[in-house]
Amino acid sequence: MAKSSSVRLVLNPQVDLYLAQGCGRCSLHNTPQCKVHHWQPELQTLRQIALESGLKEEIKWGVPVYTLDNKNLISVSAFKANAVLSFFKGVLLKDEHQVLQTPGERSQSVRLFRFTEVAEIDRLKNIIRDYINEAIQLEKKGAEVVFQKNQEPIPEELEQQFTAYPVFKKAFFELTPGKQRGYLIYFSQSKQSATLTSRIKHKMDDILNGIGMHDHYKGKK
Repeated sequence: MAKSSSVRLVLNPQVDLYLAQGCGRCSLHNTPQCKVHHWQPELQTLRQIALESGLKEEIKWGVPVYTLDNKNLISVSAFKANAVLSFFKGVLLKDEHQVLQTPGERSQSVRLFRFTEVAEIDRLKNIIRDYINEAIQLEKKGAEVVFQKNQEPIPEELEQQFTAYPVFKKAFFELTPGKQRGYLIYFSQSKQSATLTSRIKHKMDDILNGIGMHDHYKGKK
């Protein structure tokens, strides 16, 4: 766990301005309606935790970003529904407590915490500190995210199943990019729509259980 007591906190005045006025990216800037004002206690708490890690505090893209040797590690920001602490290379974290979320279905790198109360942050404070420390160690080792450049197209028949079964959609996008690609290739090999749909339904249970196309051949159940 990162120790905060010996760290000298260096506050960036630009972040003070962000907390006072907002990010400046919309017409609500410096008004009571700005979402930054709505989540200010949560943002202040997340800022404190980030500063205790010893990372450098900066403003990038209008939000607080915390860097190590000019490399972006984490950011703190406000959305309409919550305050967020994001890891730029969050996919590399072990996430032993299974608390990180994916910002979008196609996000290959960023993982984040979402909060709506300071009490939630306090409850996970030690975990957050551990994850930040893990991110720092990964950065020091030069760890990089391997991005999937040529993602397979999602067939219309699969999109239809996603619409009909949201839980199935969630399970599919929680698979690793490699497992997703394996299924997409397998599904798309079908020339007939009915065959493709049949293949999807046949593999649905495996996907819901987090099993990849080739896992059965590796002795996994």
